[in-house]
Amino acid sequence: MKLSRIDLNLLVALDALLAERSVTLAAGRLSIGQPSMSAALGRLRRLFDDPLLVRQGNKLMPTPLADSLAKPVRECLDSIESIISVRGAFQPDRDDRSFTVIASDYVLLVLLRPLFAELAAEAPGVRIHVTPVGPDYLDHLRTGAADLVILPREIAGGANVRFPHAPLYTDRHVCAVSADHPDVGATISLEQFSALPYLAYHSGDAYSLVESQLDVLEIPRRTEVTTETFALAPFLLAGTRLITFLYERLGRQVAGQAGIKLLEPPVELASVTEAMYWDRRNTEDAGHRWLRDRVRSYAQLV
Repeated sequence: MKLSRIDLNLLVALDALLAERSVTLAAGRLSIGQPSMSAALGRLRRLFDDPLLVRQGNKLMPTPLADSLAKPVRECLDSIESIISVRGAFQPDRDDRSFTVIASDYVLLVLLRPLFAELAAEAPGVRIHVTPVGPDYLDHLRTGAADLVILPREIAGGANVRFPHAPLYTDRHVCAVSADHPDVGATISLEQFSALPYLAYHSGDAYSLVESQLDVLEIPRRTEVTTETFALAPFLLAGTRLITFLYERLGRQVAGQAGIKLLEPPVELASVTEAMYWDRRNTEDAGHRWLRDRVRSYAQLV
């Protein structure tokens, strides 16, 4: 069958159907009506002479042929999107461009906030939207809903992630207490740490890297307060007996304003490496490359 006689939009529908395994969800994903998606599925079945998706109970399950098509169809669409997104030379002082970056509040405060001040003068037409890290952050890269994801390599899986990525900087955990803490001087022992009321970080069921390490080491904590934001934690300590762990770069940046002091931890903890991830279709895009270069350059100054 000649390519000129095939509607390539059917591949977009097939990709959505294989990802969602639901006509309704696939239609929502592409912002079309359910009848239109059902019609596309019918045309796909005739094109491949295969049912592609068959109902089992309340679900649609892919046939062996459909399973074999999922990866090449996705790669084909990635290539097409890469061709369409090719632009000429990017001129930051003249061009208008929007980018979406997924990052924690810690990265926003330590890395991105100072960078924004420079970008405002260097690239007045560039708009950056920062959203919090969620469980589907890599899916957002794959679908183009996000341009960059910045998070610890230890969370994303390092070199095992299929997305292109680059390390930005390393950080380590330090203890933090109120600057006038009545029970803590310049150092702290493990016994003191475990006896003090503890401020923990966790978001839903996801604990931070430091909490996971403390659990593995079986370090007891008297958890009395929890927070879901890294950036807020240091501002909850002043005037209390609470103790917590902070990323050192964050702690040093806000220590004076938050009224806290930083201490060497009483136990050895692994450092973390913040890295940025992007989809390969954006690797050669001039504007995207400019943004990555600016983030990478500023990370060396953090």
